[in-house]
Amino acid sequence: MAHYLVRARLRPELAEELREKLRRREFLALKPFGQALTHALEGARRDPATGEAVWEEEDYCTPPLAMERAAVLDRYFLDLRVERVEEGEGFRRIAHLPSLWEPPDR
Repeated sequence: MAHYLVRARLRPELAEELREKLRRREFLALKPFGQALTHALEGARRDPATGEAVWEEEDYCTPPLAMERAAVLDRYFLDLRVERVEEGEGFRRIAHLPSLWEPPDR
């Protein structure tokens, strides 16, 4: 299993839809990645410097996140990029960033 730090632009017009699906835990049933995807997106952060969503996710696919992209990510995000990291490293690197799900400071 590999871990990735993921960066992408959340489609603003679909942000509330994604938030609601996460709230209802709709992705949990997606096999084999639903639990990991749900956990990762619930903990997603917003990088104020770039406006991007950023999170750590575990994955088994080649290319990375292929199944997740086809099922969920490509609907809600643009310009998705991944960087391989050690487990937990991605979360440590983004822990100081605000939650993706909190409104940005104005």
